[in-house]
Amino acid sequence: MAFMIPLFTGLLFGLGLCVSGMVDPSKVLGFLDLAGDWNPSLAFVMGGAVAVGLIAFRFASSARPDVSDSTRLDVPLIAGALIFGVGWGIGGLCPGPALANLAFLDPRAIVFVIAMLAGAVACRFYEGGGRSVR
Repeated sequence: MAFMIPLFTGLLFGLGLCVSGMVDPSKVLGFLDLAGDWNPSLAFVMGGAVAVGLIAFRFASSARPDVSDSTRLDVPLIAGALIFGVGWGIGGLCPGPALANLAFLDPRAIVFVIAMLAGAVACRFYEGGGRSVR
């Protein structure tokens, strides 16, 4: 029964991505195209998500997000952010929308998710020599 809350929130998240149109790579790429025909709709979706998250974490006193206490900007953090941004800009997908697009059997999303999983496996081997890094 403990899986019901994550299942519900994941379904709600995926539904929100679909309703907002954020599973459409062209909409995401339109947001990233600052010099061309810029589409600001993703900023409103992100702002809504941040607002809901701030309220939820304020009232969920027993839940503490599993985040690092580190405030250091180091090479792995910056390199990872750059790699993520380049992948997002090329593919027009980030992990959440890509997983939501799997429900539609979108070939681009299938290739993206396979590549994303391969990158995660490569990172695990790079950081921990094949062992779990957690």
